[in-house]
Amino acid sequence: MSGAASQPIWLDCDPGHDDAFAIMTALHRADLVGVSVVSGNAPVHLCERNALATLQLAGAHDVPVHRGADGPLVREARYAPHIHGESGLDGPELPDVTLEPRPQNAVDAILDASQRVPDLWLVAVGPLTNVALALRHDPGLAERLAGISIMGGNWGPGNVSPVAEFNIWADPDAAAEVFRSGANLVLAGLDLTHQFMIDDARRGAVRALGTRLATFGADLLDFFSHAYARTFGVPAEGPLHDPCAVLAVTDPQLFTTSRRHVEVETASELTRGMTVVDRRAGHARAEPNVTVLETIDDEAAFDLLLGALEGTASTMEATA
Repeated sequence: MSGAASQPIWLDCDPGHDDAFAIMTALHRADLVGVSVVSGNAPVHLCERNALATLQLAGAHDVPVHRGADGPLVREARYAPHIHGESGLDGPELPDVTLEPRPQNAVDAILDASQRVPDLWLVAVGPLTNVALALRHDPGLAERLAGISIMGGNWGPGNVSPVAEFNIWADPDAAAEVFRSGANLVLAGLDLTHQFMIDDARRGAVRALGTRLATFGADLLDFFSHAYARTFGVPAEGPLHDPCAVLAVTDPQLFTTSRRHVEVETASELTRGMTVVDRRAGHARAEPNVTVLETIDDEAAFDLLLGALEGTASTMEATA
């Protein structure tokens, strides 16, 4: 590890451009114990390939990757090619992947790690299917973990519907179970992650690092930002959602937070996946179950992102 922190993290993801940056950030800022993949931005076999490719480019050959659920608990799998391309990581040329996934399924791997590694944080930046299945298999997971840091949800506008964010919308039934689990939950929703935008100047700063990994990252950011522009009719700058959930664990001083009660809508197709965040003041509000991230020091976060690219690049070159 090249980072300044040693907090153990298990990353559950669905790479995905911003997931790749979550992997890089976790490699640099934490002790990345393992990675599990879930159906989400792309089919699970492509998410597995993308996780392996990112770790390979970062020189992190010893981080295990485990395949998880190939679809939501009860609904049809839906993907996000309009944002991430058909491969899930369109844009850069991916290497021939030589790393191999581990045979153990993601749920068992998460549960084993929670028994083996004290103070483990589970950082979940895709649909919460694997997390819900792990909690079903062993409800004690909620208390063994130091916490679950989630990228998902919103209290303002959604990105896949007027009221819902993609990760929660993709498997709202799983999300509802996780939010009811009693675990120590931290939530990085769209209202927070859209404060961490990567514009042309920041993409240029990434490319200027000049390493193979930074070029890979800059190519990812170029595709991702222009996909946002095409899809939403906004400037070509994409929000780096998923690293926020990692940084919430490794660098909590970057954020302001509030304690809120959050529930997930599962019954209505109109509001499917809506995270109902109780933002009322005083005694009227429901008992809080989630720490909601409200603001981020995005300049400091971007500096850490650059440091992660430099740090993991150094690791890659030392082991090449």
